[in-house]
Amino acid sequence: MIRELNLFPELDVNINEGEPAGIEPKLVEKRIQLPILSNTGATVENLGHHAGFFKLPHSMNAKYYDIRKRCIGTLCYDFSNVEIFLNRPHVKTALGTGDTNFVSCSSVVYNAMTRDLMKNFAVGIPALLEDGIKLLIYAGEYDLICNWLGNSRWVTTMEWSGQKKFQSANSTPFKVDGVKAGLRKRYGPLTFLKVHDAGHMVPMDQPKASLEMLTWWMQGQL
Repeated sequence: MIRELNLFPELDVNINEGEPAGIEPKLVEKRIQLPILSNTGATVENLGHHAGFFKLPHSMNAKYYDIRKRCIGTLCYDFSNVEIFLNRPHVKTALGTGDTNFVSCSSVVYNAMTRDLMKNFAVGIPALLEDGIKLLIYAGEYDLICNWLGNSRWVTTMEWSGQKKFQSANSTPFKVDGVKAGLRKRYGPLTFLKVHDAGHMVPMDQPKASLEMLTWWMQGQL
């Protein structure tokens, strides 16, 4: 059982269970049974922004990055095409990376950033918003390790001059080719987007929606 993880796309943080959207934002909390966890007896409770520190049994073969799937391989996603592309000589020349080879997951970089894992960097974001710098926070709805609800919570509770208006803003559909691809909440320079049918690597799960998201945001239309 996983608590505080909403997997129902039609419900959003501004909608209380069984009620229409109101002025005061309310978080939907449900207890749900995950298919791939149902026979293991393992539990994860009170998940926040990052569930990576809750170690699930390796025998579960669970996919932290997409709860709908089982993890295959060490990274759970196939980055082989990305590695091939970024290691092409002309690409490395264009990027100015010299003889350095690109790897999908670098232990050197990871170890160098280990001390930052438990630091709260969100405290520096309000100053950026006050300066009018646009910020987009997005998350795939089926990501567990950086689940959308935890991200939505810190964005919603973040103190800045536009906090109340952001909290009271209605969520609107994010559509791609006329099809609903997510839910968007926006006020001023701050935008939060929950992407439907996507796990941790949103661009790999929903490439077209990701491209539209990035393009529209850069053009100030998201």
